[in-house]
Amino acid sequence: MKTGAKILIEGLQHEGVETIFGYPGGVVLPVYDELYNSDLQHILVRHEQAAAHAADGYARASGRVGVCLATSGPGACNLVTGIATAYMDSVPMVAITGQVPTNLLGNDAFQESDITGITLPITKHNYLVKRTEDLGHVVREAFYIAGTGRQGPVLIDLPKDVSTGEIEYEYPENEPVTLRGYQPTVRGHARQIEKAVDMLLEAERPLIYAGGGVIASNASAELVELSERLSVPVTCTLMGLGGIPCDHPLSLGMLGMHGTQYANYAVTESDLLIAIGARFDDRVTGKLDTFAPHARIIHIDIDPAEIGKNKKVDVPIVGDVKAVLQEMITRIRKEPRYQRWNARIQAWKEKYPLQYRSDGVLRPQYVVQKLSELLDGEGTIVSEVGQNQMWTAQYFCFKKPRTWITSGGLGTMGYGFPASIGAYFARPDQPVFDIAGDGSFQMTIQELGTVAQYNIPVKIAILNNRFLGMVRQWQELFYDRRYSYTELPPVDFVKIANAYGVEGMRVEAVEDVVPALKAALDCNGPYVMDFRIEREENVFPMVPAGAAINEMIGGHMQ
Repeated sequence: MKTGAKILIEGLQHEGVETIFGYPGGVVLPVYDELYNSDLQHILVRHEQAAAHAADGYARASGRVGVCLATSGPGACNLVTGIATAYMDSVPMVAITGQVPTNLLGNDAFQESDITGITLPITKHNYLVKRTEDLGHVVREAFYIAGTGRQGPVLIDLPKDVSTGEIEYEYPENEPVTLRGYQPTVRGHARQIEKAVDMLLEAERPLIYAGGGVIASNASAELVELSERLSVPVTCTLMGLGGIPCDHPLSLGMLGMHGTQYANYAVTESDLLIAIGARFDDRVTGKLDTFAPHARIIHIDIDPAEIGKNKKVDVPIVGDVKAVLQEMITRIRKEPRYQRWNARIQAWKEKYPLQYRSDGVLRPQYVVQKLSELLDGEGTIVSEVGQNQMWTAQYFCFKKPRTWITSGGLGTMGYGFPASIGAYFARPDQPVFDIAGDGSFQMTIQELGTVAQYNIPVKIAILNNRFLGMVRQWQELFYDRRYSYTELPPVDFVKIANAYGVEGMRVEAVEDVVPALKAALDCNGPYVMDFRIEREENVFPMVPAGAAINEMIGGHMQ
């Protein structure tokens, strides 16, 4: 006989789970009791939101399903922001919550919340398990749904009597999962792929627009191969960075609101746009009817709902990005083309490089650039949300997939630090840096207790301007510098880190940046760097809200 809690833990092990991030509570104690003697590694966070973000970071860094665990009521509700973050960025995650016994459901019992109802809009699927007999199949289905098709979070809500119930049971690990109505398309339609190839060969100014689907599909090698076959330039979304090495001659870096000028100009002047695993979101397109105005559009995506949702498409291809690109590559022989187009883009690169003032003042771009030079494509970089995120996307050279982790769709402040904890457990052989702002970092600063307890060697680089920097930038540019509630008082982050038993260093001079980064790398445990940067430094270039992407503050097309 096995309890539901034992079935759950065995199911997680059968699904290949090694690490869980969680926080215990009353109704989930049967599960924690089974964890006590299991081989699963459990990381005790200091807030359930951090458990969800850590599971998310683990999934993004590893490509496997991340797992978080919380109790009912407030514990489950504290997961919501993390689940929504994963949902917006299509991250495979299974969130397990405790629930009051089934006979108390709907009676406003102590710490009862309708977490399946709450999370219905922000999960790919969720379950309220009412019978112990169903639990094993639910676990198997949850991992299958989370990790296939367009990936996303799945929630399992587990009443206490289901976790304590006993049945005879063996986990159905060898049984195929079949769900009526759920059959993700993997291979693209051959005729549509043929049309796309013909269109590419006819184009004079083609451009590949690569999104997070390239990373999720593990299709970076195929993206580079397709690009190199015909010398087609590539620009990436925030989520697609690392899909092609930043120093590749055909890479244009990031496009969109804070993208490179030359990437945005290339989009505007292209006659064919190949969107791969991207969704034409507003931060990329700017004013939608001016986005790629001269281009025919090929859109490759695993989710048919994304194709044509925001932008009319000429050739839609539904399928797994990796499989579709492999099929396209077999139909194209290596024949470098588009010399005039690439020469024009190169001229834009030379005329409009990313740049910042080098005047002896400690600027955030310099910190990111020096870290990039030190790591040289190795390690995992996680960011918070705000100016720190954009400076990192602009000035860190990502050379490999799954080395850049950030909250793109939801834009969740406080995400980076706990996500970096998850990323470390996914790739413990790699250095992990969380590039943070002082505002974002204070949203989940309590996780210093977690990294101290487990000696997790995450390095936190705080770009400290004592502002909510991105909001302040908008107030400067569009609200006549009326800084309404965006200034933060100074905080001694090194003292706070020391109080948790974490080492740290304050950096106020340019010449101390590299020594601080090296000290962090040499430290065997967690390390906090408080970089006191220029307070009113802005992120440029910038596309104002509602403008076309070639109408950037920081340069205009000439």
